[in-house]
Amino acid sequence: MTDKKTEGRRFHAHSTATPDRSDWQPLAEHLRSVADLAGAFASVFNASGFAGPAGLLHDIGKYTDDFQRRIAGEAVRVDHATHGARLACKEYGQFGYLIAYAIAGHHAGLANGLESGERTSLKDRLRGVGLPPLLPQWQEELALPRDLGPLPFKQGGAGGPMFQAAFLARMLFSSLVDADYLDTEAFYDKVAGEGEPRDRGALRALAAPSLPALRDRLDDHLSAFSPDSDVNRIRADILAHVREQAACEPGMFSLTVPTGGGKTLASLAFALDHAIRHGLRRVIFVIPFTSIVEQNAAVFRRALGDLGESAVLEHHSAFVQPPPARDDAERYQSQEKLKLAMENWDAPIVVTTAVQFFESLFAARPSQCRKLHNIAGSVVILDEAQTLPLKLLRPAVAAIDELARNYRSSVVLCTATQPALKAPEFVGGFEHVRELAPEPLQLFRKLERVRVRHVGELDDEALAAQMRTQEQVLCIVNNRRHARAVFQGMADLPGARHLTTLMCASHRSKVLAEVREDLKSGRPCRLVSTSLIEAGVDVDFPLVLRAEAGLDSIAQAAGRCNREGRRNAAASEVLVFSTANADWAPPPELKQFTQAAATVLRSHAEDPLCPAAIEAYFRELYWQKGDAALDGGGLLGLLRSCRLDSLPLETLAARFRMIDSVQMPVIVPYDDTARDALEALRHADKSGGIARRLQPYLVQLPRQGFEALRKSGAVQPVAPERWGEQFMALTVMDLYSKDFGLSWDDPAFLKAESLCWG
Repeated sequence: MTDKKTEGRRFHAHSTATPDRSDWQPLAEHLRSVADLAGAFASVFNASGFAGPAGLLHDIGKYTDDFQRRIAGEAVRVDHATHGARLACKEYGQFGYLIAYAIAGHHAGLANGLESGERTSLKDRLRGVGLPPLLPQWQEELALPRDLGPLPFKQGGAGGPMFQAAFLARMLFSSLVDADYLDTEAFYDKVAGEGEPRDRGALRALAAPSLPALRDRLDDHLSAFSPDSDVNRIRADILAHVREQAACEPGMFSLTVPTGGGKTLASLAFALDHAIRHGLRRVIFVIPFTSIVEQNAAVFRRALGDLGESAVLEHHSAFVQPPPARDDAERYQSQEKLKLAMENWDAPIVVTTAVQFFESLFAARPSQCRKLHNIAGSVVILDEAQTLPLKLLRPAVAAIDELARNYRSSVVLCTATQPALKAPEFVGGFEHVRELAPEPLQLFRKLERVRVRHVGELDDEALAAQMRTQEQVLCIVNNRRHARAVFQGMADLPGARHLTTLMCASHRSKVLAEVREDLKSGRPCRLVSTSLIEAGVDVDFPLVLRAEAGLDSIAQAAGRCNREGRRNAAASEVLVFSTANADWAPPPELKQFTQAAATVLRSHAEDPLCPAAIEAYFRELYWQKGDAALDGGGLLGLLRSCRLDSLPLETLAARFRMIDSVQMPVIVPYDDTARDALEALRHADKSGGIARRLQPYLVQLPRQGFEALRKSGAVQPVAPERWGEQFMALTVMDLYSKDFGLSWDDPAFLKAESLCWG
């Protein structure tokens, strides 16, 4: 029975400055709207029966006197999420835990089932200690479904049933968080006179071009190419054959094409054809390196003509506040959420990094997980699939398999150096992988354009001599310091240039444009680079020098030599060398790659880049590492002993780290576009669009270098009163060189008067 004191009372989810509460959002309206949105999001993977009740219950704790006092302006701290998690477990038993994790964590993030970490465990939350009484009006205003239905996934795959349950919990969390954010955003937009409630997601979808329209533009672009050379005729044959496979049922695919065989546009054409044929929603390109996301996105935009700009979303660096402390969940409330401008990947084509993609699949924070439900029902192109990190290979493979098995996604392993990940040879590997390319072995023979040979040890003086004797030559080394040293040894030569990830993407793009023009015109062009040039960078040198590395890296380097096949293959060489200076030796994480490559180079000296050699290389590499090292965080083992009420969701997120060293993004005001965007941040209410414009101007620094620059004042937050330390910008352009990019070696020399930008 309803208490007389609360009978007829109105409960609200979000407030405004209006004293009479006439435009406040009714709580029941918010809960039903979020339930509808979350259910729609999860319908793609047949989990509406789980996500809908999560939406109804996520803010049920706002049916309390304490919360209604807080929303009216009183300084009262309220946990409004735990009541919903408790009701989920009470109403739905064991399956209720899958939505209880999402409900309890929809502000602060997913917690472990049993053990507390940075967040209180779900078990402790469910005890309900200190919760304000839940008022009975919720039962009058809302009707919960009687049950959630069956588990929406087919069991199987490498991860095991609890891996699949944890994966579903994150997908449900994603559906709930995105629905909550969109409905909250729509409410405040309506209050501001900018839109109508719950229309926001639909308006975004309507604004983006359709996949058929994008395919039409791509067809127009491709029709302009004429097969005017043997290489281009082979590329055209590959493209036609790959597109013919689009009718295949969704699932796992491989696209094994030699470097320079036209994989990028062939994979885009297949993805659009396949998505349209099977009702999939978007195409997601997963790129191994931040350095080429910008470049690939530009290729896609050009290929899609006038629709490219609105169709392609790049997401390779998240400007996101640090996660809140365990007791600070309210910081994610209401309008504060909107400032975070978290991407939810609702564009038809998304280009992102492997770090962003895979760490999101194992993440626990709302900012990272919000996008996950939009991966379901997509075509996922894993570009350079061989670059999956060995230390996390098994959980990464399990996640890819789960997307294809239960989330209506087609995954394409796209590379010239296909990793040996198929079952049964690779335990827990992929099953039923269909090759899209026509007869890969013959393709490699047809597209053989270079010779690869090991030339022994070369010191820096010998390298410089090689660079001096060749007018057009590319030298690739394994670390930035070595690249800088080699460049300094030949910087006086005509056409000398240097590429490094300490340059922002816009700067690198400018250097590469100059390199291509010099190569095309026959002018001297001597380029020293780190491995960033090896993936997807379209340059064509007659000679490539490559420091010892994995065979996959050597194959990528070979793709920058005689790329168009216009030179004699015997005269186009990739010379692999060892380094004399111990400081330039491969870093520890690359030594096993180098050792495995050396073994295969000896046994396949005549053709070290053929598919058989590549397969032998990866088998050798996996054998050297051993099974345990392929699941370095012990993630799969951790899950095998779990139950639904003890999923270690926070621990999984903490352990799945593709990059061990923390990288800190710094915005470089490299040109007027960057400076204008930084100025716009000072006055903006939302940062999403501006953050995307700034992505080409980021340089990722190790924490030590970042802190040195920050301490000296050379890096400062942009509009900290508005964004905190979400956006950090370089304030001293004296530290940014046209040859070397950003340097933090000795910032103490800076002059006080130069500590500003504008």
